[in-house]
Amino acid sequence: MTITIPRHLLPADGRFGSGPSRLRPSQLHYLRQADPGILGTSHRQAPVRSLVARIQEQLLTLFRAPAGYEVVLGNGGATAFWDIITYGLIEHRAQCLDFGVFGGRLARAAAAPWLTAPDVRTARHGELIAPERVSGIDLYAWPENETSTGVAAPVHRVAPSIDALTVIDATSSAGGMEFDAEQVDVYYFAPQKSLGSDGGLWLALLSPAAIERAERIAASGRYIPEFLSLGAAITNSRKHQTTNTPALATLLLLEAQLEWLLGQGGLSWAAERTRRSSQLIYDWAEASPIAAPFVARPAHRSPVTATIEISPRVSVRDLSRTLRANGIVDIDAYSGIGTNQLRVATYVSVEPDEVARLLTCIDEVFPRLVEYAC
Repeated sequence: MTITIPRHLLPADGRFGSGPSRLRPSQLHYLRQADPGILGTSHRQAPVRSLVARIQEQLLTLFRAPAGYEVVLGNGGATAFWDIITYGLIEHRAQCLDFGVFGGRLARAAAAPWLTAPDVRTARHGELIAPERVSGIDLYAWPENETSTGVAAPVHRVAPSIDALTVIDATSSAGGMEFDAEQVDVYYFAPQKSLGSDGGLWLALLSPAAIERAERIAASGRYIPEFLSLGAAITNSRKHQTTNTPALATLLLLEAQLEWLLGQGGLSWAAERTRRSSQLIYDWAEASPIAAPFVARPAHRSPVTATIEISPRVSVRDLSRTLRANGIVDIDAYSGIGTNQLRVATYVSVEPDEVARLLTCIDEVFPRLVEYAC
């Protein structure tokens, strides 16, 4: 059975994926118009170093960073940064919050043989668990937004930075959720979500305490592969470059997005936009006979990753397949999460009106799929 959604109901852009996010057309125009002295040139020369310096300054402004904080960057994405944390930021033992796939992955990385086994606090998918100050812990870590489940966690210090670092995975929240930079020592992310770029790069906002920790561990004699050396990344970032060659198109797309975000009003504007988009989904799901929010507690629901359980009267695979055939793509659940679930990214590049059109299309398709199933 082929279901065609009337064209006037469809969103203009049907990409609602949780990673990577959609790119705005003006970003692609920015890339096409880039100085030819940047693409295809050495990342250690002035044109590229100036680009990196602008991005660092833009991020410090966007995040309202306190004095002494630095933006450090390197290749490999957030996955590489999990290993960077284990080599270069955990002195002895970490506490990791595992309330989804990505928090769990850092917890496994923190079980490195040269460290004491981490204190892992676990919650069921769709729920949140809080950190707890424990003697002997020198680093507390969790995702601000668990991309797999759509659970959002507050950013706050568990202990003073002189005793323990607070480390936040912000890959799917950076640029789309409010936070207080004074409450965190390491706020790390890849730029392919609300920051509207491609993957393969990690960036981190580091406090003076985090920089001191990284430099002290680097000088301690601990074996650290060069690619995973946070000390080397700090040294190179102060020169506005990465340890090895970055994807320059990724940096240009990121710069375009940061200029747009700052021009619109910065992080407060972005956070309000994502909140408005996600609330449309949660309000619809709570009122709908065919859907319900996966995250039961409203205070724990993500403003940038809305996960929804769909009535078992229709297979979510059939629903997703039908929407995809009409140009609405990448709203599938994360593998192993939920039972009959959709996951919709409401990153800042997604307009709230487009989210409303997506919901209209689901309402249009669902009863026809029920009819077909009968």
